[in-house]
Amino acid sequence: MADQTPHMYGGQAVIEGVMIRGRNHFGLAVRREDGSIERHQEPLSSIYNGRPRRWPLVRGVLTLLETMLLGIKALQLSANMAVLDQDHNAEDGISGWVMASTLGFSLVFGIGLFFITPLLIAWALTPVLNSDFLSEVVEGAIRLLFLLGYISAISLLKDVKRVFAYHGAEHMTVHALEAGLPLTVENVRRFGTPHARCGTAFLLTVVVVSVFVFALLFGPPLEWRIASRILLLPVIAAVSYEFLRFSGSHQDAWFGKMVAQPGLWLQKLTTRQPDDAQIEVAIEAMETAIAADAGKTLPKLANSP
Repeated sequence: MADQTPHMYGGQAVIEGVMIRGRNHFGLAVRREDGSIERHQEPLSSIYNGRPRRWPLVRGVLTLLETMLLGIKALQLSANMAVLDQDHNAEDGISGWVMASTLGFSLVFGIGLFFITPLLIAWALTPVLNSDFLSEVVEGAIRLLFLLGYISAISLLKDVKRVFAYHGAEHMTVHALEAGLPLTVENVRRFGTPHARCGTAFLLTVVVVSVFVFALLFGPPLEWRIASRILLLPVIAAVSYEFLRFSGSHQDAWFGKMVAQPGLWLQKLTTRQPDDAQIEVAIEAMETAIAADAGKTLPKLANSP
């Protein structure tokens, strides 16, 4: 029997566009250089919707993998459109191995910057701190400062500002859908850019949960600590997901509101107010995903002025 529970749509911003993950498909809408909006829909792999997706802890790891793999795929599609806009004679866009290499480099860079470097700094301060648990707290604080500093730094870039605006448009469109309103620019404009289910909240939760998970190691040698920051990432992701899932199911209670608030504050850095053209793209992405889940394909759009 098909699952009849309401699906919570969500997605991410890409290059000049938005990707929305539906129940069984994802929808992508991208603003082309000529002003038109190009849509793309594709079924999701069974790994994203299979039975393991309902298993506690395992579903958190699968969600993390889905976010990376589906996000990279959507980015590749939007990047290919950007390449074709810049070079109309180009036969191919960005190859899969280039995107895979980019993902690999990003993972190494992210683990090195947000996990290994804070560990090394806290390790150097161990003689002063004289406490393993306090060392873990300091490491977590440094990790949080690095995260805030990194987001603040990239938010100054012109292209990233546009991505963050599309991020805001995606959230506003999800709000309008969840409120049961017709998806028009005017209705979407009624909502703010923060959303409780944003991945930004997940990143913040990972930072907090990592303090307690790493504190359970009780001061192993430095080599083991470095290895643990890599090997325990799936565990931290799983615990963080379950924590957010629980708090999200109690979002009207004081506990749920307290947990959600820091993530909403952080989104003031990762989202911006979109213009009407960006909201139109987010609406098209949402309608594409909804139509695909219903077994429909939307007609091709005419060029926008």
